[in-house]
Amino acid sequence: MTRTHSERAVAFWLLTCCALLFAMVVVGGVTRLTHSGLSIVEWQPIVGALPPLDDAGWQETFGKYKQTPEYRLVNPGMSLEGFKSIFWWEYAHRLLGRAIGAAFLLPLLWFALRRRIPRGLTWKLGGIFALGALQGALGWYMVQSGLVDNPRVSQYRLTAHLG
Repeated sequence: MTRTHSERAVAFWLLTCCALLFAMVVVGGVTRLTHSGLSIVEWQPIVGALPPLDDAGWQETFGKYKQTPEYRLVNPGMSLEGFKSIFWWEYAHRLLGRAIGAAFLLPLLWFALRRRIPRGLTWKLGGIFALGALQGALGWYMVQSGLVDNPRVSQYRLTAHLG
């Protein structure tokens, strides 16, 4: 790999990550506009990557949602099908976050181990990855604010999550 080819590969990777971030903002906006953000009431960054796979899983997930103030105060009587429609937007938002993390971290490690990233940039990119992970944690912190008494997320936490 020539230096020029390495630089192009790193640039392509970073531009791809930028496109994924744009998609994240769009999906996050749709999630907010469809009032889907409080539909998943647990934060399981690793094992939560899979959605409910059978009817029992859906019933369990929906049962957890039924215990939230949003269900009781905003969506009483919502059907399982209605729940699924809001669930999928929040699920897509979280799954995209995981995908962005992997799409950033794995090439970062690969390029860094092969010394393809310009000197001094590796640590900065590692810091950007850490800030991205912090965004995921801030997202959960924001969701938690809407799972208590009032089914609305804190505007301050939302602002922090939007970064």
